[in-house]
Amino acid sequence: MLNRLMKKKGGFTLIELMIVVAIIGILAAIAIPNFIRFQAKSKQSEAKTNLKAIFTAQKAYFGEKDKYVTDFKVVGFDPEPGNRFSYGITGTCNETVLVTGRRYGEGCIGQDQARFAKIPTGATAPLTAGVSPTPADCPNCEFSATAIGNVDNDPAADTWGITSLASSATTLTGTCGVDSTTISGGEPGNAYNDVSC
Repeated sequence: MLNRLMKKKGGFTLIELMIVVAIIGILAAIAIPNFIRFQAKSKQSEAKTNLKAIFTAQKAYFGEKDKYVTDFKVVGFDPEPGNRFSYGITGTCNETVLVTGRRYGEGCIGQDQARFAKIPTGATAPLTAGVSPTPADCPNCEFSATAIGNVDNDPAADTWGITSLASSATTLTGTCGVDSTTISGGEPGNAYNDVSC
C-alpha cells in the first residue's frame, strides 16, 4: 500500500485548470472596469485642488488690493508641470489658446500636451470665466475660473468651475453625469463628469 501511494503522482486535471481560469476571468471582468473608473475619479482631484488654489489666491489678492485679476502670475498660481487639466480665469481661454501652452497674462494655462491627449474639439467651459464687473466697481466684483481636461481618453472633456459668488449659487452648463447644476462660492463644481458619461 505504501508503495502504491509513492507511485501515484499528483497534479491537476485540465477541467480543474479551466475552472480556475474561468473564475479568474470573471473576477477580472468585474474588477477592471471598477479600477478604471476609480482611477479616472482620482484624476479629477487635480482639477478640484487647483481650482481651490486659484480661489484661495484670488481671495488673498482681493483682500490686499480690493480687486480680482485675470493674470495667473499676479495671483501666484502655477500648477505643477504635467497638468492634465487646462485652467482659465478669462473668457478667452478657448481650445486654440489652451493648446499653445501657459499664457499667464491672458489668464490661460493649457494642459501638458507632451503627456496628455489634446482637449477634445468643442469642449466648453462650465462657467464664463473672468472678472466682473470692472475693478472700479469693487468690492461687488466676482471671479470665475474653469478647468477642462480629459481623464479617460474619450472624445468628451471633464469640466469644472469655481466662483467667488458666495451669496447665491451659480448654474453650470453641460451637466452630464452631475447630480446638481449649481455650485456655491468657493466650492469646485463638476459641470460635465467625464468619468460617468
